[in-house]
Amino acid sequence: MRRATSSLGCTLAALMLFTAACGSGGTDSAEPPADSALLVDPPRASLPDATAPTDTAPVPLADIELELEPVATVPAPVAMTTIPGLDDRVWVAARDGQLFEVDLSGGDDPTPVLDFSDDVSTGREQGFLGVATAPDGAHLYTSYTDPDGATRVDEYTIDGTDIDAGSRRQVFGLPQPFTNHNGGNIAFGPDDLLYLGLGDGGSAGDPDENGQDTSTLLGSMMRIDPAQQGDRTYGVPRDNPFTDDDGRTEIWLYGVRNPWRFAFDPATGDLWIGDVGQDDVEEVTLLRAEGGTAAGKGANLGWNLVEGTRAFAGSAPPDHVPPAYEYSHDDGNCSVTGGYVYRGTAVPDLGGAYLFADYCVSELRGLRVASSGDVDERGFGVGTESGTLVSFGQDAEGELYVLSSTGDISRIVAG
Repeated sequence: MRRATSSLGCTLAALMLFTAACGSGGTDSAEPPADSALLVDPPRASLPDATAPTDTAPVPLADIELELEPVATVPAPVAMTTIPGLDDRVWVAARDGQLFEVDLSGGDDPTPVLDFSDDVSTGREQGFLGVATAPDGAHLYTSYTDPDGATRVDEYTIDGTDIDAGSRRQVFGLPQPFTNHNGGNIAFGPDDLLYLGLGDGGSAGDPDENGQDTSTLLGSMMRIDPAQQGDRTYGVPRDNPFTDDDGRTEIWLYGVRNPWRFAFDPATGDLWIGDVGQDDVEEVTLLRAEGGTAAGKGANLGWNLVEGTRAFAGSAPPDHVPPAYEYSHDDGNCSVTGGYVYRGTAVPDLGGAYLFADYCVSELRGLRVASSGDVDERGFGVGTESGTLVSFGQDAEGELYVLSSTGDISRIVAG
């Protein structure tokens, strides 16, 4: 159902510099029909401690100095996930369809452990875009665009700390009308369910008005149980917001343009989304959890009626959830690269701060939003070469990393 009536700020603009030919090999990427979803009971997850201290007399961001410490180099890294049982190593996704094991101590060179590059398209904003390890450590999930340009999510079995390439199973597929605004980030929430961010389908201005249309999965964030359900490749939790409505049951929230990177705060369950804007505004949305879960359930972030808090194709819908922070394209900004809330121990003063960047400027930035709505934001004066900061990573200890399209992976440390 439809909920309401140029230059592109594209986070993946950097990746266009690494153009490669589409791989060969067919994939089944047909969109699942609207009536195909199997409703399942959500798992009994171990939820975060919603009372964990987050904003108690925080150190002002202006008093914190940070540096970037080089860790490793991987070709065009775009995403990172943990390896079960190994706190000092991570898996890093390379845009071309390879997955590398990276030693965070720098003792060993990165090692390729998975390669499905023949099944990955890498035009414009396409490629291997997201990776996530299941909370129980039994499966790995990859998100990418296939040779037809469709979004696809696959599952692999993890054997100890090894990935069984032969266990590959398609979980989800969705055709994309254009080669930009693919989203592609995947993450497990505090409810142990898989979230997938999908852009509005691409071009400019959301020509198909997908953002406000809950009969399509484009322009939304999905929430699914990725486990095989009989003859169904995934299940839909019964408590999703549109299971009793005429919208797509997989949708968790909608009205997004291109949520290139989103993340859950491991201490509170809050959901942070960096949604790439059109010509004028970049936005960071904070969706508070209730009891450690349900952050963003049914939320409408407003695109394409609004861009941030500004009118775009109309006026803000009555249920619009505005961004917690937005910034303009002044001073060379062009596209938000969302990050993570810092919950590590190496920089204790940074606890509870959300770290992010703008791709064009590529400077590390911090943001705190108090319960009153007051915002503390600053740039830290460190970053990567302009036009290269494409993503962030988080290790098992909550330490954060910057991923540059030049190949550099750097740890965020105290300055």
